[in-house]
Amino acid sequence: MKKGSIRTVFKLVQQLTRNKTRIMRVIKPFLFAVAILGYACHSHRPVKQQNSGNALGTSYTITYITDREIDYQKEIDSVFRAVNQSLSTYSPTSDISKINQGDSTLVVDQMFRDVFEISGNVHKVSQGYFDPTLGILTNAWGFGPEQPAQINSVLIDSLLTYVGWNKVQLTSDNTLKKAHPAICLDFNAVAKGYAIDRLGVLLETKGIENYIIEVGGEVLAKGKNVTAQRQWTVGIDDPQADTRRKPKLIVFLQNKALASSGNYRKFRIDPQTGEKYVHTLNPKTGYPKNSTILATSVLAHSCAVADAYATAFMVMDLEHTKQVLENQPQLEAYMLYLDKDGNTQSFMTPGFAILVK
Repeated sequence: MKKGSIRTVFKLVQQLTRNKTRIMRVIKPFLFAVAILGYACHSHRPVKQQNSGNALGTSYTITYITDREIDYQKEIDSVFRAVNQSLSTYSPTSDISKINQGDSTLVVDQMFRDVFEISGNVHKVSQGYFDPTLGILTNAWGFGPEQPAQINSVLIDSLLTYVGWNKVQLTSDNTLKKAHPAICLDFNAVAKGYAIDRLGVLLETKGIENYIIEVGGEVLAKGKNVTAQRQWTVGIDDPQADTRRKPKLIVFLQNKALASSGNYRKFRIDPQTGEKYVHTLNPKTGYPKNSTILATSVLAHSCAVADAYATAFMVMDLEHTKQVLENQPQLEAYMLYLDKDGNTQSFMTPGFAILVK
């Protein structure tokens, strides 16, 4: 081959090489962007996770949406242990049990302080119908960790001496001051809801925005079920159904907590008289409240608050409950009750009604 021809071929090769380099400079960023987009789409595909089991004397189910397979069971167990250690009256070594046993030097944790503050607020709003100092009466009636006592009016009157929210005080040193050593706290009407709130905080610190937590019938829902592209839904049990699993209502929940209470859930039958005693105690009388209220369901931003008010409304008269709801716009409620003729009726706030399916 002649030298001129060789030079021509060489120049063509150089030109092709330069063109290829220019082309790759343009194509590479595009290919890189496509690769990143494809990875992002794949890695952020929503994954529905679920943890379930038993804790706080009941069952739980926690469903949350993530962008990858992950299991937070260890962290969930840790939250339940911490709540038990602080607030469980069924654990003799918990903080609340030690305080009930007379320890006046124990420094309580943040969870205890939170629940104490919530209880104080609900006690004030409910005009005393929510009162966690009922512990000594709860035990006497057989609704706590101790065996029931032989109930009579003399005993009830004597035990009422140790009941009253004004008889306990959380000091600046975070110890509990009691007017009498026999005063016994029982936060079971708020602790379960509080545990749900803490589980919600756990998930949110992990960056999870869509979840639903159910513990013993109380629920906290955030975001929505993005894997099915629909809202979270919760069933409210029918207190008059033969089976407890028959829903009375289906409710859409988003960024709300729902707590329910009903005397059909927990009661005691005296083995000698056969008389049925419901678990909702009136702190003003010391006796179970056999009212016309069958069940209450409360919506709030906090499950602890919803839990406490659901209990309080079981004790309060319906008209009193309506007054509280009018003055507490953050609360919505649904209640089943018996009218004067014994017929089942319902009351529902407008804010609750718009969430019913």
